[in-house]
Amino acid sequence: MNGREFEALLKDVAERAAAYRAGAQARPHSPQMAYGDVLAGFAQATPEAGAPMAEVVAELAALAEPGLANIVGPRFFGFVIGGSAPAGVAADWLTSAWGQNVGNSAVTPSAAAAEAAAAQWLLDLLDLPRTASVGFVTGATMANFTAIAAGRSEVLRRAGWNVEARGLFGAPPINVVLGEEAHSTVFSALRYLGLGDQRVVRVPIDAEGRMRAEAFADALKPLEGPVIAIAQAGQINTGAFDPFPEIAAAAHAKGAWLHVDGAFGLWARAAPDRSYLAEGVELADSWATDGHKWLQTPYDCGYVIVRDSEAHRRAMGIAASYLPEGEAHPADYVPELSRRARGFATWAIIKNLGRRGIADMISGHCALARRMAERLNAEGDITIMNDVVLNQVAVRLGADLGDSDADALTDRTIARIQREGVCFVGGAAWGAKRIMRVSVINAATTEADVDLAADAIVSAWRAERGRV
Repeated sequence: MNGREFEALLKDVAERAAAYRAGAQARPHSPQMAYGDVLAGFAQATPEAGAPMAEVVAELAALAEPGLANIVGPRFFGFVIGGSAPAGVAADWLTSAWGQNVGNSAVTPSAAAAEAAAAQWLLDLLDLPRTASVGFVTGATMANFTAIAAGRSEVLRRAGWNVEARGLFGAPPINVVLGEEAHSTVFSALRYLGLGDQRVVRVPIDAEGRMRAEAFADALKPLEGPVIAIAQAGQINTGAFDPFPEIAAAAHAKGAWLHVDGAFGLWARAAPDRSYLAEGVELADSWATDGHKWLQTPYDCGYVIVRDSEAHRRAMGIAASYLPEGEAHPADYVPELSRRARGFATWAIIKNLGRRGIADMISGHCALARRMAERLNAEGDITIMNDVVLNQVAVRLGADLGDSDADALTDRTIARIQREGVCFVGGAAWGAKRIMRVSVINAATTEADVDLAADAIVSAWRAERGRV
């Protein structure tokens, strides 16, 4: 392909992408084809000869678009994921064209510098220790993994054990303490690190999903040896925050490493009217959060932040004879040597929105969540199960029904909402009951979108209950 042909191809892709985004408001928010049907189109015989790129792009779009969830649409509330804002998408396109492998600052200085600059902005926006190290990872799963790996390294070092050199065989056992409803990615990270997802001390929670501070302190008392404690900023169903000042005091008195899973909730620190929710979170030793949630970066983008940069680098650092030595490189803080240059999109989004724009967006989403809760709560047999302090709304349908009937009707209503496609919501288990979860986090969402979605939810509920 020559230069003119490549330019024409990119223009075609740009037009297709722009048209797709322009239609997000009106497009159904659920995929219009199921997996099996989409797979039937993609699963062709292995090509024996190549096809022209223009034809490949056209076929790819035709095959893929019917099975795409309208995640960039303004009424996608099913998961806590952002809408890939334009500034990030534009930077991400350039990132693909530039083709930088950001493992090494000597070889790819611009990619490394963008990450370093964006990292300082992140620490400032989240008001975390400015000397902390930051790794740009795929998302909260790898951020939790990396932070807990740094904690594992440090608590074992204090116990006289070099886990990087000697592994876990014969190492002092590590006690892991967390809330009863810690997020599934935390348990995944514990499995990946050889700490196990069943060898944990589970701390009782309150009605909002927060760890009880006194129960946390009591759980620590009998433990001997190294301890890693894991707290939560933004419970996945309720948006609640653990009591960080009390937890941090008890954890550090025990000599524990305190990690905070703040995939979306940590961003409350960037909004003056919500920052009180995360008071004391700065006392932790490490933090995990996502860019592709509240910052609206394209997938994939997450951040791991560690107070002790040496522990961070010790756990993740990669050495090889062909890699330059003598300075820190981006690959020293993540589980990957080869990876995408995620700093460009992060830098562009923060530069585009600025501190005020990010704060206004977060505060606005929290206000929209409260509006959604008020609209739904006005329906007599719909109950809001949580104190809507952030962007999460936990909805129980059929307050006057028995649990099994309410559970079945809740699931049927969610399925109907997804079929109709006006908005997209998801289901979850909360307190042994089925709920509908509404997550407001897309930068494109407006009051009109919330009202339209609330009407669609109520209409679907009434239809399933047989009231129309």
